[in-house]
Amino acid sequence: MFNLKKISEFAYELPEDQSMKVPGIIYINDTLLKNFTNDEPIKQVRNVASLPGIVKASIAMPDIHMGYGFPIGGVAAFDYDNGIVSPGGVGYDINCGVTLIKTNLKYQEVRNKIADIIENLYKSIPAGIDHKSSLRLNQQSLSNILSEGIYWALENGYATENDMLNTEESGKIECDASYVSEKAMARGINELGTLGGGNHFLEIQRVSSIMDDKTSKMFGMEPDQVTIMVHTGSRGLGHQVATDFITEILNSGEGIKNENDKQLTSVYISSKIGQRYINSMNAAANFGFVNRQIITYKIRKVFEETFRGDYESLGMDILYSLAHNMAKQEYHIIENTKRKLLVHRKGATRAFPAGVAEGKFSSTGYPVIIPGDMGTASYVLVGTQENMKNSFGSSCHGAGRVLSRKASNEKFTPESVLRELNDRGIYIRAATKKVITEESPESYKDIDEVIKVVNGANIARPVLKLTPLAVMKG
Repeated sequence: MFNLKKISEFAYELPEDQSMKVPGIIYINDTLLKNFTNDEPIKQVRNVASLPGIVKASIAMPDIHMGYGFPIGGVAAFDYDNGIVSPGGVGYDINCGVTLIKTNLKYQEVRNKIADIIENLYKSIPAGIDHKSSLRLNQQSLSNILSEGIYWALENGYATENDMLNTEESGKIECDASYVSEKAMARGINELGTLGGGNHFLEIQRVSSIMDDKTSKMFGMEPDQVTIMVHTGSRGLGHQVATDFITEILNSGEGIKNENDKQLTSVYISSKIGQRYINSMNAAANFGFVNRQIITYKIRKVFEETFRGDYESLGMDILYSLAHNMAKQEYHIIENTKRKLLVHRKGATRAFPAGVAEGKFSSTGYPVIIPGDMGTASYVLVGTQENMKNSFGSSCHGAGRVLSRKASNEKFTPESVLRELNDRGIYIRAATKKVITEESPESYKDIDEVIKVVNGANIARPVLKLTPLAVMKG
C-alpha cells in the first residue's frame, strides 16, 4: 500500500512525490480502507495529481475503485486557461446520473402491487445492453435533443416545467452539438428511454428513516412514502463520444501523454480538440437528461394505469435529477482568489450547499442522491459549506465496488443472490442471470459505512434513507 498519511478519522493524504503537482486526498475511513485488494486506485489518484493545470489536490471519494484513467469516485479541477480536459477523467458513460421520483403513496397502499408494478415497468422500459427504444426518432429530433436537452422533452409532452426546475442545469447544457459524430448519433437514435445494463437500475423504494426533518419536509418527503429511483445515462451515444475523442487524442500530436498511464492522455482545454470534446460531452449530457426524463414519463404511465389516477394526483414529481461523469466549468475560491476551473467528477456528483445552489434549492442545497446496491439502502443528502473548499462541492455517487464483475460471477450464483434478496422482501426483475451475480450486494461496499464517511468528512449531511422494495436491472 502507498504511504498514506492519516489526516483525520475520515481522510488520508497521499503526499506529493516528484511526479505530482499537488497532493492526493482520499476521503475514507479505516474500515473502508480494508476493502482494497491492490494499490491501483491509489496509483490513479497519484497519476491524476501529475496532470497539467491541476489545482489544490487530486481527490477521491469513499466509493473509490479502479476506473479508466481516473479512479471511480475521482474529483480533480484544472485551471481553465492553462489546464487540461481528460475524456478518461469524465468516463465513457457521460452524465450517468440518478433521477428520484416522489409519490404521495404510502407503503401499505403499494405493497401488494409491487410485483405487478415492476413487471409492467419491465415491459414498458427496455433494459439491457442491446435493447432498443420503442420511441422512434429522426435525425433532426436527435439533433434537437443534443442541443436543447429537456426543452425538447417539454415541447413534445414528455416533461413539465417543474421537471426542468428539478433537473441539474435545468436539463440543458449549452453546446455546439454538431461535433457529435455520425457514429455516436447512430448509436443513440434507438436508445432514448432505455435503461441499459451493468450497474444501471430502476428501483421502487420507501422512505425508511428521516435524519433531517426540516429539510425532508422542504423536499416534500415523509416516512413510509414510496419513491422510484432511476440510474442511467447517455447510453451508447455517450460511450461513442468518449471513444471518438480518446482515440483521436491518443493518435494526435496534441495529446499530452502521461508517463504512468496512457489512459490519462489529455489535451489543453483551450485546444481545438479540447473545445470540440467539451461541446460533444455536453451534448451527450443533454441526451442523458432526456433519456432519464423519457423513463420518468413511462414510469408515470405505469403508475397511472395501476392506481387509476393521473400522475399529478399521485404526487409523482421529480425530487431531483443529477449527473455523474462530467467535466463542468465552475468558479471556486483557490487561495483567496476566485478562479475559473474545469471540474472533473468521475463517478462523483455535484453537492452544492444552501447559498451556493441556485433556484428552488437555494435555501436547502441541491439534493445529493447516493444509491447503495440492489439489496441495501440509498440516501438523500445535502452538501455542506465546508466541502466547497475541500472538494469543489463534490460527493460520491454510490457505494462503490469491492469485487470486479468477474470475481462476483465466480463467487455467487443467481439463485443464491435471488434467495438472499427474497428473504429481505425485495423483488428482482433482471434481463439476464449474469447481471444478478455481477450486481450482488456483496460486490459493493457497505453503503452505511460510506455515508458515515460522507457525513463525518463534512462532504454532505444525510437527510433521509430509502430502502428497496423492488429492483429492475438491465
